Amino acid sequence: MTDIIKHECGIAIVRLRKPLQYYQEQYGTWMYGLNKLYLLMEKQHNRGQDGAGLAVVKMSAPPGEEYLFRERAEGSGAISEIFSRIHHQFADYSSEELYNLQFAEQSIPFAGECYMGHLRYSTTGKSGLTYIHPMVRRSNWRAKSLALCGNFNLTNVDAIFKAITDKGQHPRITSDTHIMLEQIGHALDREVERLYRIGKNEHSLEGMDITHFIEERISIGNVLKRCAPLWDGGYVMCGETGNGEVFAFRDAHGIRPAFYYIDDEIVVVASERAVIQTVMSVSFEEVKELQPGEALIVNQAGDCNFERILEEGKNEACSFERIYFSRASDKEIYHERKALGRQLVPDILEAVDHDLDHTVFSFIPNTAEVAYYGMMEGLRDHLNGVKAKEISQLQNPTEEQIKSILSKAVRSEKVAIKDIKLRTFIAEGNSRNDLAAHVYDVTYGSIVKNVDRLVIIDDSIVRGTTLKQSILRMLTRLGPTKIVIASSAPQIRYPDCYGIDMRHMEEFIAFRAAVALHHRLGTASVIMDQYRKALAYVQRPKTQIVPNVVKAIYKPFTAEEITRQIAEMVRPEECSCPVSIVFQSIEGLRAAIPEHPGAWYFTGDYPTPGGYHLVNESFIRYVEDIYMKHPN
Repeated sequence: MTDIIKHECGIAIVRLRKPLQYYQEQYGTWMYGLNKLYLLMEKQHNRGQDGAGLAVVKMSAPPGEEYLFRERAEGSGAISEIFSRIHHQFADYSSEELYNLQFAEQSIPFAGECYMGHLRYSTTGKSGLTYIHPMVRRSNWRAKSLALCGNFNLTNVDAIFKAITDKGQHPRITSDTHIMLEQIGHALDREVERLYRIGKNEHSLEGMDITHFIEERISIGNVLKRCAPLWDGGYVMCGETGNGEVFAFRDAHGIRPAFYYIDDEIVVVASERAVIQTVMSVSFEEVKELQPGEALIVNQAGDCNFERILEEGKNEACSFERIYFSRASDKEIYHERKALGRQLVPDILEAVDHDLDHTVFSFIPNTAEVAYYGMMEGLRDHLNGVKAKEISQLQNPTEEQIKSILSKAVRSEKVAIKDIKLRTFIAEGNSRNDLAAHVYDVTYGSIVKNVDRLVIIDDSIVRGTTLKQSILRMLTRLGPTKIVIASSAPQIRYPDCYGIDMRHMEEFIAFRAAVALHHRLGTASVIMDQYRKALAYVQRPKTQIVPNVVKAIYKPFTAEEITRQIAEMVRPEECSCPVSIVFQSIEGLRAAIPEHPGAWYFTGDYPTPGGYHLVNESFIRYVEDIYMKHPN
């Protein structure tokens, strides 16, 4: 994606199912779980750049010793920073103490059985250590202590806030993670108190006996069933209690991804399947996907249970996850991205007048490389069909004629190389546009100047800013007769509210193109008409589905009309050749990624009521910012 948007968060869980002594004997270190967590987090580094954190529960800590440890840090180097801090703490102990398993189990921080890590990408604009997961809620009762993290965004935080304040709680911070920590923590308190009454009244237990009674019987499933029905959004929620209960829970529509691996030694959960395959050296088939509305729960004894928390809803697994966010090392994602590129071939051929002899194909940025391979395969298949037809039409073909036809090939070149060193610098100063044009170095001579067309495949186009300020200005220097930008994703028309940083209507080049067409045709009154409707709809309860008013902005125009307008808007003045854009169709998206149909950012059809409310709220903000604060 040439226009960088913020990624989703990433989660990682490691739950050891045997005593630390087993890993000391089997793998030579009690740090086995900590090392696996580090690898899981580093292998998902693509998912979080705002910060990272981890929490560890030590189940064998005696009373008076800490049993729940946490480290957090901000910035893209946060993973290295937090693990460096941990190992720096280990340096306070002698070698004899560090490798004395009994001492480590009781006294050394982070020598535990339950590990949970998080990579954060803010989707709300809130930053700082306060907002970095895991969040922790402490208690003198281990079963009431809770660490929480997740890959999520909720659309109805206000409703959850009201629900917990109605119970008498007084949250200090109103972010969705803090609110959920308090909500789940309150339900956990009630579950512990329920078991306390049973232990005391029905079994006459006291002291540590009642503590053990509670910890052996506590039900995280009960806790989640109390809380989850109120949540509207896309999420994978993960937590661990001070007594060693661990859970991962996925939303009912499967919007956010979660995968797991279980054997007799370990339970592992992560946001991406390929990461678990790599870290655990296991096959594709051994890593399973957590089902929508289902929780994987590991109890204090290390026993695993899958519990249905919410009734499974319509499959709305995020397609953008497959197009852009997850690493293409996953077998299925690799083939899906190739299929996305192949689906574009008919429209690309039309854009270059089927003239493959004078067209060069390439990709920008590197995340589009796999789609590029699929596009090239499709083009070669097409050309092979053309060559076979030409040969079959020859009456008495000579060897030279056949060789001439067979020598035809799809031309591909590496036309641009990104100069990473410039990125931070160009974000500052008044000369950004000029400097942005030099983020990429072109490969001079890769095309025949004033003869060849140039086709560049991108994985998606959001704002169009980088296309105009950098990519197209840079490609113009090569002297093509035409530039075609092919997007493996459809036009992004609507905000996402389930975990991706795409929230503002004015950011979408497709939306700005539709608005520009209305102004050109004198039909811009539709904007204020829909604004008034949106004002009425936002007054309705957020549990109620309301119409998406932004759809009316697009309705008068075909996808082709909006595409042509986008091409006109992103073409810089100094670009001397025509520019056209080819977008993936919704039908092509469905064909390439059939098992992940969630496409609300393309279609405007949201999986939950909160999505419809938030798209209308986003439109209201757009109108009030653009048309009321700046009427001219």
